[in-house]
Amino acid sequence: MKPDFLSKAAYYYDLPPELIAQYPLQRRDQSRLMHLNCSSHSIKHRKFSDLTEILRAGDLVVINNSRVFPARLYGYKENGVRIQVLLLHLTDAEDTWECLIQPAKRIKSEQWLTFSDQLRGFIFAEDIDGKRKIRMECQGDFWTELEKIGHVPLPPYINRPDEQSDHDRYQTVYARALGSVAAPTAGLHFTEDLILQLINKGVLFTELTLHVGIGTFRPVKTERIDKHVMHSECVEISTATAEAINQAKQERRRVIAVGTTTVRSLESFWDGEKLLDGNHWTDIFIYPGYKFGVPDAIITNFHLPESTLLMMISAYAGYDFIKEAYTLAIAERYRFFSYGDAMYIEQ
Repeated sequence: MKPDFLSKAAYYYDLPPELIAQYPLQRRDQSRLMHLNCSSHSIKHRKFSDLTEILRAGDLVVINNSRVFPARLYGYKENGVRIQVLLLHLTDAEDTWECLIQPAKRIKSEQWLTFSDQLRGFIFAEDIDGKRKIRMECQGDFWTELEKIGHVPLPPYINRPDEQSDHDRYQTVYARALGSVAAPTAGLHFTEDLILQLINKGVLFTELTLHVGIGTFRPVKTERIDKHVMHSECVEISTATAEAINQAKQERRRVIAVGTTTVRSLESFWDGEKLLDGNHWTDIFIYPGYKFGVPDAIITNFHLPESTLLMMISAYAGYDFIKEAYTLAIAERYRFFSYGDAMYIEQ
């Protein structure tokens, strides 16, 4: 019996908890790399640094330059109750953020939270789709204070508090556009030296910006995945990036997307013939049946069971091939999720 690709249960797999990476490797580019070739249906086991052998002159690598900010704050109500606040993004109102709070049931009315001697925030009572709004007041520069007291928003499957090392390692070496609450993790494996080696070989790089938002933390709740609604995330693609990608497509040079965020961005701006430039929000949801327009290869990490990211790469490489690859990855003891190992998937 063939699996129902539109059923959430089709994307479930059992993962031994010890394979969930709790810390990154000491050297970024020494992560393992599972190399999938969809045309030959072959799987090879490599290291991430082997990209110098896999990529060739003229290939165009597209990266997401979004930078994670220390979005998790711990504040206190007037009665001393501790509240965790996860900042998501600024709203149109001045100094006002969308956020998640925990425990939500302890905030039943509009009130102030104190985060430090310099920073406090006013929580609004409205609760829409689990989100709140908070207006920040800071004595001094807000971003300086946030860097001082904020915490790296590590995902919930990393079962430890954030540490000082996470401020560097939960960040790509090319991150510069501040705005994400989760790292575009496929890019965590790149080092400055590896990028230089690839450039010296003739590999080209271009960048876009997608700020990773709440969708990273939200599971698919509908049993039929075509009923799931993605949360919107903001994408910016410059004219130079669009032109570089369109030229590569015209010249039949490979376009390699680093990470599912980059794939979503590219597909959101593809009009069927060319890549557009600009800045807008996207809620594109890619699952089996989708026809890709841009990437000839994808670099990605291993994703959670029943996640939209697993559904995306199943659409790209084929459901059966991805299921086979994940079964092999577990047997071969690959490291999973944000601080884990990577895949290179080519058509």
